Amino acid sequence: MKKLVLAATISLASTSAFAGGLAEPVMEPAVVETQTSSSSGGIVVALLLLLVIAAAASN
Repeated sequence: MKKLVLAATISLASTSAFAGGLAEPVMEPAVVETQTSSSSGGIVVALLLLLVIAAAASN
């Protein structure tokens, strides 16, 4: 009789653990970083430096 009660208790406990069933996994969207700097930024700095050197040389 004790084994029957133990088996019933274990079977009830195990079914309540799986009561929700299978659910679709929720995937988070991929994070994509965009680069905000442009390649022309270095050219602008070089041209400004050239203008400063030219202005200093003309004085």
